Amino acid sequence: MTVEGALVTSGRHKLKGGERIEVAIPPAASALPAAENIPLLIVHEDDDLIVIDKPAGLVVHPGAGNHRGTLVNALIAHCGGSLSGIGGVKRPGIVHRLDKDTSGLLVAAKNDLAHRGLSEQFAAHGRDGRLERAYLAVVWGSPERNRGTVSASLNRSSANRQKMAVSHSAKAREAVTRYEVLERFGAPSVASLIRCELETGRTHQIRVHMVHLGHPLVGDKTYGAGFTASTHKLPEAAKTALKSLNRQALHAAVLGFEHPRTGTALRFESPPPLELASFIRALGRVTVK
Repeated sequence: MTVEGALVTSGRHKLKGGERIEVAIPPAASALPAAENIPLLIVHEDDDLIVIDKPAGLVVHPGAGNHRGTLVNALIAHCGGSLSGIGGVKRPGIVHRLDKDTSGLLVAAKNDLAHRGLSEQFAAHGRDGRLERAYLAVVWGSPERNRGTVSASLNRSSANRQKMAVSHSAKAREAVTRYEVLERFGAPSVASLIRCELETGRTHQIRVHMVHLGHPLVGDKTYGAGFTASTHKLPEAAKTALKSLNRQALHAAVLGFEHPRTGTALRFESPPPLELASFIRALGRVTVK
């Protein structure tokens, strides 16, 4: 077998007769994300930064399996070349992330000054009082306490590198989530609406911490698959709403930070999107079977 005039072997076998086989080699993909006209819900924008209300299903930046159709592609189209370059060519302007299937507020930097200033605040995890991040989540069951704190370090799961897990490894990173139960649905509770505030911002932090607490997020196919049977306890309206939601019930509802240039305190709120709000309303009519 020859390819482009070179002999290619497969194990100990060669094709007889000098047969030539043409192999189609795809063109190299550009390292630079392309501008794409993807609609954005812009909450705030100035010369230094832009705050987006990200819909569920939108990946933040290009990566394996997601080279196009990301928030970065949309930002490049909207902001042009003004995005900060500190994050690298594939993550221009990106200071923090939300999971693909998590909706809500996210800020991006339009220049390096803003990127450095925002990054410092995210690195401090709000402990200096400048940064505020709060999420709304629906979890299965009901935490025993109305308020609490989950402090459990996280690392890549040894069983599945695509997942995070609570870990006592020396390589595990500190992770702290404060939560408050806002509403309990059913008696006893089938599910609960909670508010989570982050003291750290680790990958999948809320999702893993709620599993650690014994109350995984409703709709979380990665971390809450073992609770799928709980769906049968829901009334038909809630089951239908959950199918329409088709993702983990998690929404970045509050984002506050200090403007990196002016020092002004900025705070933004986002109500749950329609599909999540509909599910929460349907849960309000839960009667345990």
